[in-house]
Amino acid sequence: MARVPDEWAGLQRLLGHDFRDEGLMMQALTHASSLAAGTSRGASYQRLEFLGDRVLGLAVADMLRREFPDSDEGELSRRLAELVRRESCAEVAADWHLGDYVRLGDSEIQAGGARKVAILGDVCEALIGAVFVDAGYEAAQRVVASAWLARMHAPRRPLRDAKTRLQEWAQGRGLAPPHYVEISRSGPAHAPHFMLAVEVEGHEPFMASGASKRVAEQAAAKGFLDRMDNIAKARAGDKRSGG
Repeated sequence: MARVPDEWAGLQRLLGHDFRDEGLMMQALTHASSLAAGTSRGASYQRLEFLGDRVLGLAVADMLRREFPDSDEGELSRRLAELVRRESCAEVAADWHLGDYVRLGDSEIQAGGARKVAILGDVCEALIGAVFVDAGYEAAQRVVASAWLARMHAPRRPLRDAKTRLQEWAQGRGLAPPHYVEISRSGPAHAPHFMLAVEVEGHEPFMASGASKRVAEQAAAKGFLDRMDNIAKARAGDKRSGG
């Protein structure tokens, strides 16, 4: 049973898991670039990352099922996709300071590998896989819960695109669905530029542009929602100040 260097012991505290086989932890932190010539790539984190990706998905899906009992499959799927995406795993990796622990070859060190989202996300998943192999699913689930539960209730990005959110906004107020009107189209055929307006019953239209109708529609919907949000905040401020 290999032992990790003493300076890596702090990582186990951050994870909330003490490895029985610390060699698994070392493997989970080993990038292929750090392996000696002729060493099998199986000695790197790749196989553990493959496993950890599946363990993470199962653990997060189960947490979502319990934390959001009234959500339908579509919303749960959107939440899951956001929580297990590479960038989200890299954020957890940053919380665990994995850039300080990952073992990289000289070329990858010079290329800034310890800060690369792809590497950090993979190492994060590899560590989850290592915990699963070391102590089973319940141990891995505890590690996932400690790092993902708060993120689960405070998503970084909207779970629905702007057009969907605007349609729900209008529907919730008993208004007709938003209507998108093309104002103009310019530029050559290979690089067009669209100007569109979104019209919502009882409100000033909002115009936005984009390289496609879809992009322009999304921009217009987001702009409309942002404007309404700012109006609501201003009114709330007036009430608090007694105006």
